[in-house]
Amino acid sequence: MVNIVWLVLIVGGLIVSALNHSMISVTKAIVNGSDQAVEVAFGFIGIMSLWLGMAKIAQESGLMRAISRLFSPFVSRLFPGMPKDHPAMGNMLMNMAANILGMGGAATPFGLKAMEELQQLNPAKDSASANMITFLAINTASINLIPATVIALRVAAGSKNPTEIVGPTILATTIASIVAISAERIFRYFHRHDKL
Repeated sequence: MVNIVWLVLIVGGLIVSALNHSMISVTKAIVNGSDQAVEVAFGFIGIMSLWLGMAKIAQESGLMRAISRLFSPFVSRLFPGMPKDHPAMGNMLMNMAANILGMGGAATPFGLKAMEELQQLNPAKDSASANMITFLAINTASINLIPATVIALRVAAGSKNPTEIVGPTILATTIASIVAISAERIFRYFHRHDKL
């Protein structure tokens, strides 16, 4: 569906620019955009290598597991009825720890594996379970202590202080997580009562 939306926007933009006799402007914008994309991508390589290396060190040193253990009691309350020793719980905790440390690339495999494990516990295979929805809400709005990707983008764009985003990011992602979890619980409550 998203591909169709993009196709309509691109084709519509080309048609409008052709009707307004401004195809040269569009061509220039495409070439300039391509140049900027390459510059940003190459600027990204160094900082992303640094953060991915830090992610590997955090994983190998046990820091991610320590953060997982720290959040384990809290996470158990968010997923009632799920066995603590179930593989989904371990994968969810590792996903959350990676997201908290700003390692989205490292978080993704854990998130996918967690969803796979949660699907095995799901009695209705054609729809998401309550625990799957909770995990998706938490994963989407995840608290982020080190916004590595945003820092990398700011470095690539030539920011004088690329790490000044850390404080606002922690505040914004904390609020987003609280809102996401609260909304999920409210919808779960009403959904449960609608069935009664």
